[in-house]
Amino acid sequence: MPTRMNLNCDLGESFGSWKIGMDEAVMPHVDQANIACGFHAGDPLVMTKTLALAKEYDVCVGAHPGYPDLVGFGRRSLNASDAEIQSLVQYQMAALDGMAAVQGIDMQYVKPHGALYNDMMSKDKVRNSIMQAVASYHRPIVLMLQGTPDAAKHRAEAEKLGLEVWFEAFADRCYEDDGRLMARTKKGAVHCTEKMLAQVRLLCEKGTVITASGKEIALHANTLCVHGDNMDGVNAIAQIRQIVLGN
Repeated sequence: MPTRMNLNCDLGESFGSWKIGMDEAVMPHVDQANIACGFHAGDPLVMTKTLALAKEYDVCVGAHPGYPDLVGFGRRSLNASDAEIQSLVQYQMAALDGMAAVQGIDMQYVKPHGALYNDMMSKDKVRNSIMQAVASYHRPIVLMLQGTPDAAKHRAEAEKLGLEVWFEAFADRCYEDDGRLMARTKKGAVHCTEKMLAQVRLLCEKGTVITASGKEIALHANTLCVHGDNMDGVNAIAQIRQIVLGN
């Protein structure tokens, strides 16, 4: 385990007149901003404002590409070909990269969103397509994916392509015994604040989590995903940051 995990958060997910999340309140407490690129959420103006906010607080910026599914918020899997996945990922990367460059910001990583992220973790072909897309970008970019017991395998896959990866854990999600996230449709899939803070402490102290069945398993993680779409969530992020900093 690293001496301190970074905190990452999905941001820039408002769209037009629809406001989602509390980006202004969250940004001061995180290290990495996963910014929506317009396919599942976000639009050019939202991207511009979110990038400016990240620059104000010196937060590392990453692209948060998803399936082209605004209606479903990118949470519905699409039967896309390898070529389609590579192109839709690179298209969204390029959009955020260009918008960031206008403000003098370097986009440093990619973290897929929603169903695209889930497919990346469960389907070898989708993961390979995403890795190919990021590895063949015109400059080096890091790929963020879930830290599971298969982390060594996934790192080896990335290394074959010359791709650097960061592994993430989730502060507020319950884990199954195989190290994967419990489906949101199941009871107890999302932790209450007390359980979330306990999970963060355990991750920081031992690099482990307690699964739904009560088993303690090891997770390798460079970064911790947090969510702040309401004030309770924002307050919890502030508490998580104190735990991560060792205070």
